[in-house]
Amino acid sequence: MQTRFTAEQLRDPHVAASEKAIRTCVHCGFCNATCPTYALLGDELDGPRGRIMLMKDMLENQRTPSAQTVKHIDRCLSCLSCKTTCPSGVDYMHLVDHSRAWIEQRYQRPWIDRTLRALLAWLLPYRQRFAVALALGRVFAPLRGLLPRRGVFRSLRAMLELAAKPRGVVGTPVIAGTAVPRARVAFLDGCAEPVLQPGIQQAARRLFARMGIEVVAAPGQGCCGALVHHLGREAQSVAFARANIDAWSRVIEQGGLDAIVVTASGCGTSLRDYGFLLRDDPAYAERAARVSALARDVSEVIAHHGLPPVTRPGGELRVAYHAACSLQHGQRVREPPRALLTQAGFSLTEVPDAHLCCGSAGVYNILQPELAGALRTRKLTALASGSPQLVATGNIGCLTQLSRGTGGLPVVHTVELLDWATGGPKPAAMPSPPQVSPS
Repeated sequence: MQTRFTAEQLRDPHVAASEKAIRTCVHCGFCNATCPTYALLGDELDGPRGRIMLMKDMLENQRTPSAQTVKHIDRCLSCLSCKTTCPSGVDYMHLVDHSRAWIEQRYQRPWIDRTLRALLAWLLPYRQRFAVALALGRVFAPLRGLLPRRGVFRSLRAMLELAAKPRGVVGTPVIAGTAVPRARVAFLDGCAEPVLQPGIQQAARRLFARMGIEVVAAPGQGCCGALVHHLGREAQSVAFARANIDAWSRVIEQGGLDAIVVTASGCGTSLRDYGFLLRDDPAYAERAARVSALARDVSEVIAHHGLPPVTRPGGELRVAYHAACSLQHGQRVREPPRALLTQAGFSLTEVPDAHLCCGSAGVYNILQPELAGALRTRKLTALASGSPQLVATGNIGCLTQLSRGTGGLPVVHTVELLDWATGGPKPAAMPSPPQVSPS
């Protein structure tokens, strides 16, 4: 696609990266065929091709964003299905990230929208604040049905629905690992996942102990920055990234790391992008690239070192694996989770349109609850089509989003199933295995 950015504009590295992405686009429209919002709405401006035109016009002409442009870019999930589909290799992720930051800096949203977005940015990335808010939300959650289904009240209803979901239970203590570890890793502790489902990382740690993998603490880390990054709050996102890089760099210098393990794939995509995010920061560029190179989804680490012996074959359980967009599109990790579940003895069902998003997408299900709800319904229908007994996924956002649906299917993290299959406790949300009649 032809561009007309000036030489002065292109001195800005953000603009230069966006111009390259726009120029790479050949306007073929393949991306629209796999875009969830285009599939729902059928509007050219709600597909990647139309959004690229809107972003090109806004950035190239240095326009103050219009309400229409903001509406259609806000509707983008950043699921990156278009990235997987695009035959030309358009860097849509960084283009839309730059556009969100541009909008945040130059567009005056209605005060109630500004307040809601500021509240989410102040609350969700901070574990203690989020835990307190969740506890308070449960008090008022029974009243959510009294709120009207319009305007900001839709977002408030979505927040109270999140609060109404029972918090995950704390699992059994981590067992001791082997005397000589096979690998040394640190976890991204995260923000939302340990509040909503603390058992996920506990399951991963138990599994790693059986595998002989040493897990070391990295004090000083926090949110990965993805939640605020997708709100266009670049400075806050960069601050989170720098704090995490400092924390992991101290551990690396004290004894090295073989991997930085992530159990929430949405965070994993963010970590893998630290190198790009801080590429022009002389104090952090090299260390950011090192952290990005070490970032691994938990399924990749398990697949690399090998699943421990299976003590509870799960062949009687039919499992629908939901591939989180951040994992299959953002990180292009597709086979390890499915292969591990199969190796553990679970029977995987086929899921149609597995490339489409469930509607979680960070805070999208709060800011765009109607679209998120429609996508969740569509996804639950697809997951249920193979008559599974439960759903497995590798991202806390997807797990929470799908659990809020009306499909009735239990949803658990992939690593919880792998932990159970190799000697750990049964996940709280998992149904009891069917009883096999004696022959």
